Amino acid sequence: MNLVLHTNHKNLEGQIAVTGSKSETNRLLLLKALFPNITLANTSNSDDSEVMQKALIGKDEIVDIHHAGTAMRFLTAYFAVNEGREVVMTGSSRMQERPIKILVEALAQLGVEISYEKEVGYPPIRIKGKKVSASKVTLAANVSSQYISALLLVASKLENGLELTLEGEITSIPYINMTLALLKDLEIQTSFEGNVIKVYPKETVASKEMVVESDWSSASYFFSLVALADQASITLSSYKKDSLQGDSALVGIYEKMGVETTFEGNKMTLKKQPNFKHETLNLELNNTPDIAQTIVVTCLGLGIGCHLTGLHTLKIKETDRLEALRIELTKLGATISVTNDSLTLVASENINHNIKIATYNDHRMAMAFAPLALKVPIIIEDAEVVSKSYPDFWNDLKALKFEVSEL
Repeated sequence: MNLVLHTNHKNLEGQIAVTGSKSETNRLLLLKALFPNITLANTSNSDDSEVMQKALIGKDEIVDIHHAGTAMRFLTAYFAVNEGREVVMTGSSRMQERPIKILVEALAQLGVEISYEKEVGYPPIRIKGKKVSASKVTLAANVSSQYISALLLVASKLENGLELTLEGEITSIPYINMTLALLKDLEIQTSFEGNVIKVYPKETVASKEMVVESDWSSASYFFSLVALADQASITLSSYKKDSLQGDSALVGIYEKMGVETTFEGNKMTLKKQPNFKHETLNLELNNTPDIAQTIVVTCLGLGIGCHLTGLHTLKIKETDRLEALRIELTKLGATISVTNDSLTLVASENINHNIKIATYNDHRMAMAFAPLALKVPIIIEDAEVVSKSYPDFWNDLKALKFEVSEL
């Protein structure tokens, strides 16, 4: 499904209820599988979370998680410590190109038996679950935080807990802290001192309802819309000022692009600041790489340059996001260069009209480029890909008076 996006309404106003955080939901789904007496509210309706839930309650030997990278990492650890269960974890063709070796080798330090069905280092993998008594793992600190969180989430069910030593400079600390905060909410004892994280064993937890905050990554597209509009006031729910999610850094980042954020109750309101003086944006996004696509597209729409670093994990996402951005932004008329870790956009006033944006099976490519419709008509190819994290996205754009039609 290809969608044409256009709007004559450059003054945006509305209220949007954003689905629960995919990051929090998938962590809590795994914890609920380990501790069935907890209940969950405001969970994500994303494809990734539905795949995660289906895999956790299913009994099949073949577990196909499609494009869901978080599910692949978290479920690998879950099935590895699920004594007596044998599964083959597989996914889409792109998933079979995304590395899993780092996590497999970490679990091997605990004595877990995992083998590769095809290419070494990549799914599909065969996991033979066992009771784990070993408790010490060493892991490179600059890897995807999902590998680290996968180990931390199952750690309390290990006979002797887990002592995880991270070697080097730690990246994506907010996501690690999110995982530890959710464990703390369940009164599971943890510590994070220097480069050593400890999770202590816990057989059971008290019954408790865990309410998922709405997804900050999904909120990023509304920050972009407000920045690019002539005037705007958009209220989003449900959000906390003191959020566990790393992408809540959006508040400070978009303040530099003329967006003011206020909180009241469980809602936040984004307002366009009039006569804002824009400057070239220099950002280190080591802790928040998932919002890089949104930020660079906003900069293009504002006619400002940017230099973004700390983006090395984007190479192994749903697509090589850095290369995808280079290709699509160039089609729009941008001058852009990328390395393995960074992206540089040159300021430009011109944006080409009616360009078809390829989405590469990547939900964030579709949604990050959508706000440009405030500047020029734009075409989003394979637009249904947004269901991976935000199925209601196109309907929410329509609620803001965007014209969204099939090509």
